[in-house]
Amino acid sequence: MTISLQGKRGLIMGVANERSIAWGIARAMAEAGAELAFTYQGEAFGSRLKPLAESVGSDFMVDVDVTNAESMDTAFAALKDRWDSIDFVVHAIAYSDKNELTGRFINTSAENFRNSLTISCYSFIDVARRASEMMPNGGTLLTLSYQGSNRVTPFYNVMGVAKAALESATRYLANDLGQQGIRVNAISPGPMKTLAGAAIGGARKTYKHTGENAPLGNATLEAVGGTAVYLASDVGSHTTGEVIRVDGGFHILGMPQPDHL
Repeated sequence: MTISLQGKRGLIMGVANERSIAWGIARAMAEAGAELAFTYQGEAFGSRLKPLAESVGSDFMVDVDVTNAESMDTAFAALKDRWDSIDFVVHAIAYSDKNELTGRFINTSAENFRNSLTISCYSFIDVARRASEMMPNGGTLLTLSYQGSNRVTPFYNVMGVAKAALESATRYLANDLGQQGIRVNAISPGPMKTLAGAAIGGARKTYKHTGENAPLGNATLEAVGGTAVYLASDVGSHTTGEVIRVDGGFHILGMPQPDHL
């Protein structure tokens, strides 16, 4: 069976630059035949996104702040003006104050806790509600998680709690939207060299450790993108509520490999 997204169109949210996981997904989806629209936040990210979007044949970009209801209304209204329906959304949006992604989790501030959960988890629920209205024939909602959601990872701190909430939200959304033929899944790559990942304390050591110990080594953008294509395609028509790990098998380990003990 050929995995194709020919004739499908969707929204990619969260491309920061060419090393973003969201960009790896967007590129793979475009190569599979999908037509894409993009969101960004702020002029700086917009200027980085523009040449990337153009490289996959997209001329649709809209500025959006997921914490602002009016901004979200405007963005989805623009999307509806462009297309009467969509087939998928990729939500690759997360945030935490980088000053709290070092040190101890116990020192998490109330303000950063609220911001992290709102942007990293609630925004997916908000996006799902709006996007589902544009999926009369079913579709796919995808978000991104990380192993820090269920295992303590150095310096991941409040983002681990936010990703745990996001994974739970994925399951609840999958149940809510299943009767509409909408699948909801999360992809959980291992550490990757991204702008977001660089904000976490000890990121280089974590990347090195997983690369040395994961049975297949660290994931690539191509591997994550391929998984997203499968989930958004007709081949993935009965996969929902899942957290698909694309971490080279690191999650199966109980201890490091013998050479790295």
